[in-house]
Amino acid sequence: MNDPYSGTIAAISTGMSNSGIGIVRMTGPDSFAIIDKVYRGAREKKLSSQDSHTIHYGYICDQGEVIDQVLVMLMRGPHTYTGEDTVEVNCHGGVYVVKRVLETILAAGARPAQPGEFTKRAFLNGKLDLSQAEAVGDLIASQNEYARQSSVSQLRGSVKKKISEIRNKIIYQTAFIESALDDPEHISVDHYGEELLPIIEELSGEIRHLLSTCQDGRIIKEGIQTVILGKPNVGKSSLLNVLTGQERAIVTNIAGTTRDILEEHINLGGISLNVLDTAGIRKTEDVVEKIGVDKAREYASRADLIIAVIDASTPLDENDLEILGMTCDKPSVILLNKSDLEMVVTEKDVENAIFEANPARNENVSTSKTPVIEISAKELLGIDEFESIIKNLFFAGNLSFNDEIYITNLRQKTALEDAYHSLLKVKESIENGMPEDFYSIDLMAAYESLGSITGETAGEDLVNEIFSKFCMGK
Repeated sequence: MNDPYSGTIAAISTGMSNSGIGIVRMTGPDSFAIIDKVYRGAREKKLSSQDSHTIHYGYICDQGEVIDQVLVMLMRGPHTYTGEDTVEVNCHGGVYVVKRVLETILAAGARPAQPGEFTKRAFLNGKLDLSQAEAVGDLIASQNEYARQSSVSQLRGSVKKKISEIRNKIIYQTAFIESALDDPEHISVDHYGEELLPIIEELSGEIRHLLSTCQDGRIIKEGIQTVILGKPNVGKSSLLNVLTGQERAIVTNIAGTTRDILEEHINLGGISLNVLDTAGIRKTEDVVEKIGVDKAREYASRADLIIAVIDASTPLDENDLEILGMTCDKPSVILLNKSDLEMVVTEKDVENAIFEANPARNENVSTSKTPVIEISAKELLGIDEFESIIKNLFFAGNLSFNDEIYITNLRQKTALEDAYHSLLKVKESIENGMPEDFYSIDLMAAYESLGSITGETAGEDLVNEIFSKFCMGK
């Protein structure tokens, strides 16, 4: 049976919309032979006889008919993205023109690439490990600066390097145990458990640290799940419009205008916020509005961040107390809106209200951990401070991708958890005085779990699933 991933493949690697240029990409053993069939240059030269990593001006032709004027880039393996001979045709970016160029190349002997097949070939040919390949997909899908930096860091091998370090230490200990069991006359394992225990604790600590980054990693990649809470007419929808820079939410003086949930994706100072504008929280007999209020409470319970908006021009009431009570158990920012009017609510009033809403709260926990900012959504006052506060809340104001690794991938997190639990079993076996072959079994389980992160122990089905999620041409 023919390998469905063999041969020479081609695909459009730029977006399917009219643009300045379009790129048709081809890789595989027959790339140069195929481009010879469809390329015509001013001097009738064969591209297959030209040097690698050169660009040539000419035409793509289909049975003598000129399809387009092009620049062709030649790259010989293994010094290419896929590790194979690769040709990229830069043509004019009209959708129809790019498709005709691709069709001409396919008719000359290439086959259509599967989603992610270029990157899959890079993985299979050892140009990327699996964590780097996944970083390619994450980089394409990144929606903020932090996500981009994290993906670039992983693409440069930060995850691969760390996982390889841990695996090397594990396999060294495993090899020692196996050697000792095979040759007990020359290699002693007396008191070996005592020597191994601090090593296991060290490795467990390293994996535990990687796991501790998963929450930040999820936020970097997916964004902060944010809910705007407040009673009716405090300026929630006005705030959303300010943050998006568009009139996305209806703003009126009529209380209860927002009844359903309005969701927007916002890039705030390099951080992504997935913001839900909710119905104003208050007691109401209106059936539809009540459903909206219940939804607001439900979404708030699952949010990463609560933005509580208070109308600072009117005294606090029982609805404000309920809203402030919701800010006690998770990262929150309290906005005293309408600061352009005469303010009757102060930061101290908010602190007292939070304590009143949750009197059982530990008095040693400073309410200053819940930032209170005076803003005016109408006059755009305090918005810069608000952006800075959010960055501080989640990332201590700064993220560095030079040394720190952030696990942004659920598959990698699961593999790390499996490895961590295997190492805990090794520790348990040592403490219970179990034979050394028990150590070896669980050490190898941890080794295999970590190997699935880089692809060294990943099965074919998993690899196929990962690359099927890529866009065409990548």
